[in-house]
Amino acid sequence: MSAVLDPHGHGATDHDHHDHHGAPHGWKRWVYATNHKDIGTLYLLFAFTMLIIGGILALLIRAELFQPGLQFVNPELFNQFTTMHGLIMVFGAIMPAFVGFANWMIPLQIGAADMAFARMNNFSFWLMIPAALMLAGSFFMPGGAPAAGWTIYAPLTLQMGPSMDAAIFALHLLGASSIMGSINIIVTILNMRAPGMTLMKMPMFVWTWLITAYLLIAVMPVLAGAITMTLTDRHFGTTFFNPAGGGDPVMYQHIFWFFGHPEVYIMILPAFGIISQIVPAFSRKKLFGYASMVYATSSIAILSFIVWAHHMYTTGMPVTGQLFFMYATMLISVPTGVKVFNWIATMWRGSMTFETPMLFAVGFIFVFTMGGFTGLILSMAPIDLQLQDGYYVVAHFHYVLVAGSLFTMFAGYYYWSPKWTGVMYSETRGKIHFWWTLISFNVTFFPMHFLGLAGMPRRYADYPMQFADFNALASIGAFTFGFAQVYFFLFIVLPTMRGKGEPAPQRPWEAAEGLEWEVPSPAPFHTFENPPKLNHDATRIVA
Repeated sequence: MSAVLDPHGHGATDHDHHDHHGAPHGWKRWVYATNHKDIGTLYLLFAFTMLIIGGILALLIRAELFQPGLQFVNPELFNQFTTMHGLIMVFGAIMPAFVGFANWMIPLQIGAADMAFARMNNFSFWLMIPAALMLAGSFFMPGGAPAAGWTIYAPLTLQMGPSMDAAIFALHLLGASSIMGSINIIVTILNMRAPGMTLMKMPMFVWTWLITAYLLIAVMPVLAGAITMTLTDRHFGTTFFNPAGGGDPVMYQHIFWFFGHPEVYIMILPAFGIISQIVPAFSRKKLFGYASMVYATSSIAILSFIVWAHHMYTTGMPVTGQLFFMYATMLISVPTGVKVFNWIATMWRGSMTFETPMLFAVGFIFVFTMGGFTGLILSMAPIDLQLQDGYYVVAHFHYVLVAGSLFTMFAGYYYWSPKWTGVMYSETRGKIHFWWTLISFNVTFFPMHFLGLAGMPRRYADYPMQFADFNALASIGAFTFGFAQVYFFLFIVLPTMRGKGEPAPQRPWEAAEGLEWEVPSPAPFHTFENPPKLNHDATRIVA
């Protein structure tokens, strides 16, 4: 017998004719999972596993860079670490984690019984397992893992061993998984909202994922095209990227970054959605400028298609091209600025409290804004010509992706985990995790700005003595940051997964709005079997 909702959205006990709807048990529950909550959990566990693997590679990189000279690894293995760290973090950790949040929360937030295509949902998750095994296993192939950088640029990719083919196949599988997940999300949002929830009444997290899903469908085939051309160059005698046959390696960069720049926003737009849920809840106010947030998110998505070549100022681009991409990149900072302004305006004169989700949200706004400013600096072609492929760029994109995507995932976990697990996490431990993470993150990546300004190139296993002090500081920060995430898993995630802690009330955050707070904690296996009746602003269920 499991608790489900009656037609009015209130908790009710199952009757006999509902018994077959209860949660299945044992390994079959997870292997054959079609329930959106189970699949969301699988995605989140998979993403955290990949985060740990990618993090171990990062710590190996920082251990080598702790002091000048070659300590532990040769330069070839070092480049394998940098390449695999990037690929695993982007395609194995950040993207699947946000899909996990989408699976868990979108049906709950729009009053849907489940995702639109439940079996396809299962398939899109399980596709990632062989892909992850191939990526991680490429270290054990002849010649070692790919070492061409996470951007897998030609002509290096044409010279790699068989692990390059494995990486290409893995990326194809991950791309197929993303496309299937995106189709599922779009159909669910457009077709399965509860009556009365118009598009402009949807929670911001749902909006950001709707736009992200369209971006994924638009650009994943572009990546597939680029890596397929690489594959045919390697094995079938084509010369797309080989100048000897009339090809051009720079064409690869154009195709890759036409995928790669929208990809950056794929990894940050759902984060904006999570923050847009949390800030109003702990400011005890409505989100300031809801409509402008929707339009800003859409603007970011559209503009992301016309800024790709700001990664390529040093490839011999004509000045006219440099000016276009420079101005387009500066323009894309405007809708991002609108979002930051709206979050701050939401907090302005709000009755704010600083539980762990809000700490991570405020920390995100502060550190992500710094990452945005360094991006604006890199958008300037004359400055970028000096800083290209240096540690300033490494600092910038880690401020955007770690302080951006990862901090919001932590915020989202603390915010929604009472609804997922039915127990409250330890607030004290949560705050320890936040301050430990925030400080060690800045100790790791802030010195890299100075290294980049001083001229240190990235992806080098050795460096001259003048870069030693900041590198030592960054390495110490990195290990501290890594241990903070182990602490998070062992002392916050595991106890709540095991149900240890104070029982969570149905509304653990008094001012949080949204249909997910209308169901009991933990959320029953089946919710909203009948479409709920909503109030005028679609945030509450009415009897």
